[in-house]
Amino acid sequence: MDTIVKAIVFLPLIGFLIAGLLGTQIGAKASEYVTSGLMLVTAALSWFVFFHVALGEEEMIKVSVLRWIQSGSFDVEWAFRVDTLTAVMFVVVNTVSTLVHIYSIGYMHHDPNRPRFFAYLSLFTFAMLMLITSDNLLQMFFGWEGVGLASYLLIGFWYKKPSANAAAMKAFIVNRVGDFGFSLGIFCVFVLFGSINFETIFAAAQNYLPAEGAAAGDAVINLFGMQLDKGHALTATCLLLFMGAMGKSAQFLLHTWLPDAMEGPTPVSALIHAATMVTAGVFLVARMSPLFELSPDALTVVTLIGAITAFFAATVGLVQNDIKRVIAYSTCSQLGYMFVALGVGAYGAAIFHLFTHAFFKALLFLGAGSVIHAVDGEQDMRYMGGLRTHIPVTYWMMFIGTIALTGVGIPGTVIGTAGFFSKDAIIESAFASHSVVSGLAFVLLVIAALFTSFYSWRLTFMTFHGKPRASSDVMHHVHESPQVMLVPLYILAAGALVAGFLFHDYFFGHHYVEFWQGALFTSAENELLEEYHHVPLWVKWSPFAAMALGLFTAWYMYIRSPETPKYLAEQHRGLYQFLLNKWYFDELYDFLFVRTAKRLGTFLWKEGDGRVIDGYGPNGIAARVLDVTDRVVRLQTGYLYHYAFAMLIGIAALVTWMMLGSSF
Repeated sequence: MDTIVKAIVFLPLIGFLIAGLLGTQIGAKASEYVTSGLMLVTAALSWFVFFHVALGEEEMIKVSVLRWIQSGSFDVEWAFRVDTLTAVMFVVVNTVSTLVHIYSIGYMHHDPNRPRFFAYLSLFTFAMLMLITSDNLLQMFFGWEGVGLASYLLIGFWYKKPSANAAAMKAFIVNRVGDFGFSLGIFCVFVLFGSINFETIFAAAQNYLPAEGAAAGDAVINLFGMQLDKGHALTATCLLLFMGAMGKSAQFLLHTWLPDAMEGPTPVSALIHAATMVTAGVFLVARMSPLFELSPDALTVVTLIGAITAFFAATVGLVQNDIKRVIAYSTCSQLGYMFVALGVGAYGAAIFHLFTHAFFKALLFLGAGSVIHAVDGEQDMRYMGGLRTHIPVTYWMMFIGTIALTGVGIPGTVIGTAGFFSKDAIIESAFASHSVVSGLAFVLLVIAALFTSFYSWRLTFMTFHGKPRASSDVMHHVHESPQVMLVPLYILAAGALVAGFLFHDYFFGHHYVEFWQGALFTSAENELLEEYHHVPLWVKWSPFAAMALGLFTAWYMYIRSPETPKYLAEQHRGLYQFLLNKWYFDELYDFLFVRTAKRLGTFLWKEGDGRVIDGYGPNGIAARVLDVTDRVVRLQTGYLYHYAFAMLIGIAALVTWMMLGSSF
């Protein structure tokens, strides 16, 4: 099993090295086949590990690779930790990445830089695998920064486009804000527990806090000038770790990079949104659940931010016209659902939604790519319409993705799509939770479910139904995608339909304790799970009602009465512009941070560097030398009588000096 785990992690790295270093020599086709073939092997091995570790009798596997850092009491080994949580992530990351590799063979067929693209895809996958197999926080941080680098390279893949470069830099910089908090959180963990190894941290966490009713004790850490006791120090540590998760998973306030990431090729969007970068934050909080469970205040913040994110992103998705941006805001909203589940202690439900979300979100993004491929690169849904009969396979794949995202299913039965089982579990868990913000979270999630249904069906109706709004030339060339792009859609569609039904009892059902085997903090879920199964009937039906209302509203506004959306936008222009401009967060950040930084930089450049440093430094000295030499040059006139006069003055001065010297 050790060899299999190493193969899973390092095969994508080998693919990256071959395509990246030898791509120009072996050619684009060979690069595609080598990287995709290695990913096929990796995906097969990942499912093997999943069935043996998560669904089998295999205990947690720890594979030592090498000694890494030893300095005093700081001892970090490079090792792979494979438990149920890692096995689940293996399946998510490697399955989606493999399908994205295969899909990209068709989608990127005309791009001249295919070897570089496939090398970046494999690098992205390797970095995510390093993150999810980490046995300590420093190793996790290595993978964390690796996916940040790979996302920068992939979002800015078409580097000749200024918008792509700007989006790549924006993603990289915004994530640095979250990563600053994550790094501080790692430092705090080491101060509190004397180690950053997971086994040591989790073992010490069980007896870390003083017994209930006991005195708080002395300060154990000085953070930002504040002396914090054990309880407050742990809360601060969890919040700093969560700050890192907010950046990677695009939560409210640190979400602005995610929609702009659509500037990269569509397969990149599928990989980032479904399996790799944005799920890293959810994985971090789930992995550190034994710590978060000791801090109710931190969990409250996680719940609140997640609920606000789910609601905020859903409102923005209502009015977006770019087909990829609608799905991007959907991702942002669904990540909010996952963090609400983490915040209320339903860790299994959070990872369950991460698992199912990977299938239908990758399906939607790759389906959108198939649409864009068919309409000659057009992404604005206002210039689509009537495509259902032209690309029927893509239509039905997108239809399946839509019913999975909106959570179509019958409450109280086993009839439902993947999203139905996982999303409803989160909404019901939020209602059953005793968190102080659980009521607000429940309301916001139900409203978000309504909005999700509306904008998802709006996308379907605007793209595939009604009259064609594209030019006749574009419609004449509309064609179905090749099988190399459609086969990945078939596989993802199957997962979007049955993954929820097949795995619900394991992730957040009757077998969840045996399934997780301690990979998550599960003891708190026992009581929550009991209450989750006994919520009122109206709670179970509320997501279904929201989904149905959203579907009906979208049908009425875009099929029955297509003039209604324009009328509403004109009647409520302020609200429409507010949502269309994404609550003006980009403008606010531009005013507060970007312009301020540019003004400060300009001042330091002009005044500090130009006037002071250069003015009194090298430029000033050079200017004085020039002044002196200019005056000296004037003495060199070339006239003999000037030189004779200078000699006479010199002789007179010499005689005067000698006479004065002799008198003394």
